[in-house]
Amino acid sequence: MHRLSQLVLLHRLGKSAREVARLLGMSPNTEREYRLILHPTGLLSGCPEQLPSAEELQALVLQGKPEREHAGQQSRLAPETQCLIRARYRDGAQPAAIYDWLRREHPSVEVSKSALKRYVAKLRRELGPSERDVAIAVETAPGEVAQVDFGSVGKLWDPSSKSMRDGHVFVMVLGYSRHAFYRIVFDQKIETWLALHEEAFRYLGGVPRTIVPDNLKAAVIRAAFDVRSTPELHLSYRDFARHYGFLIDPTPPYQPQKKGKVEAAVKYVKNNFFAAIGDEKDARVLNEKLDAWNHIIAGQRVHGTTARRPAEVFEANERKSLLALPARAWAIVTHRRATVRRDAHALIDGALYSVPWNLVGQAISARLEKNKIAIFHADTLVATHRRVEKGQRVTTESHLPDSRRKHRQRSIEYWRDQAAKIGPEVTAFIDVVIATDKVLSPLRHLIPMVNLLQATLPSRAEAACRRAARYGAYGYVSLKNILADGLESEPIEMSPPSTSLENPRFARPVSDFLPERGYLQ
Repeated sequence: MHRLSQLVLLHRLGKSAREVARLLGMSPNTEREYRLILHPTGLLSGCPEQLPSAEELQALVLQGKPEREHAGQQSRLAPETQCLIRARYRDGAQPAAIYDWLRREHPSVEVSKSALKRYVAKLRRELGPSERDVAIAVETAPGEVAQVDFGSVGKLWDPSSKSMRDGHVFVMVLGYSRHAFYRIVFDQKIETWLALHEEAFRYLGGVPRTIVPDNLKAAVIRAAFDVRSTPELHLSYRDFARHYGFLIDPTPPYQPQKKGKVEAAVKYVKNNFFAAIGDEKDARVLNEKLDAWNHIIAGQRVHGTTARRPAEVFEANERKSLLALPARAWAIVTHRRATVRRDAHALIDGALYSVPWNLVGQAISARLEKNKIAIFHADTLVATHRRVEKGQRVTTESHLPDSRRKHRQRSIEYWRDQAAKIGPEVTAFIDVVIATDKVLSPLRHLIPMVNLLQATLPSRAEAACRRAARYGAYGYVSLKNILADGLESEPIEMSPPSTSLENPRFARPVSDFLPERGYLQ
């Protein structure tokens, strides 16, 4: 209506129709339409200082140009189909869900997705907004809630790895004052996630009573999509929250508007600070600049919603409402899940740790401290180990099967020591087995021999090795046959057996080979 008053004024000042349209920023057709309505009334002429009221101009325009109804295409859907769509739309279903429901429950109904969308748009105009369309602004008390999230900030230089990596900005914003903490990192691992929380709490000088995170894996292992399910939190995050005394209230999936404060804070720091960093890419330098920006700019700006400066509101009303920091420092504890491998070890953070062999193929959980790791199965502690570096292996002998645990030893000295524990005859026998071949490893025969002798009474093992050595039988099969047949108890001839016979059984006289017998012809 203000533009209508300006149109009348410009015409009374003698401006041409083209000039009026240009000055008012409207098309010539629109100017002509209003001019043709007002010209018969005589209002376009007269004293420029005595303009008609806005209400009078509005009534004349509505009378000469009635409000036109929406000129959309009439829906060609059958009345029955329209009733089905209308019922589902009133229940809160959106076009895609209604279309899939019709295909599943009413396959005989023929309707295209585009036609359904047009009809739903028409319903939306006719019915107007519903209660579920109204956004409810949540007011929080001082120190009550903080929202946390990450935002991608592009490639930055990581001094620790000396390479360009994808950077993320971590933001924790207080719901009451909008005071925030910002930090640049290069991963979203659970260790980083907890360290950022701890740094934010130290920066704020206290702990908010409730933290509202997104559904990233460092916080929520399994999200809850409705009230019928419960989110499963990361065990390390649970321990951390219990230590600091705050509650965790994850945002429902696909509903970022429910953590709108931190969403706005992430957008603000990206559009303000990171949009003006220029050629600087070093994350260490940028974090220092980010702290200064937060202190000078972000904390002192007049917030668009609260119309107050976040840092001032925080110092005046919110800092004293935060939970006190615990006296005992947080000992970094993380949790991992793994499956026990065939070798009775679980791979945890790149290192192998043994567990009882009867858990092969089972799922376990591990609680990792700085120098120790505790492994649980079905909430029962089954193993503890010292922590080692990636690629290393820690094995407790009792975790392996009794009959097979020795097989992990591939040292000739180990197996000789095992033989020496049985007796001197066994030791002497095994020494000959080891020295038989200076090139081929004897372990192929040595290990089964020692296992066989260890499974036998020491007295029998000693006698068997004495007999085998007497006859030069240094093979596994010969030793096994001696024990199987009980030959170790038989007497041993002290002199070598004679190889000559008084009357050789198959000997023939020399005369049989003489020429006259025809053999040498």
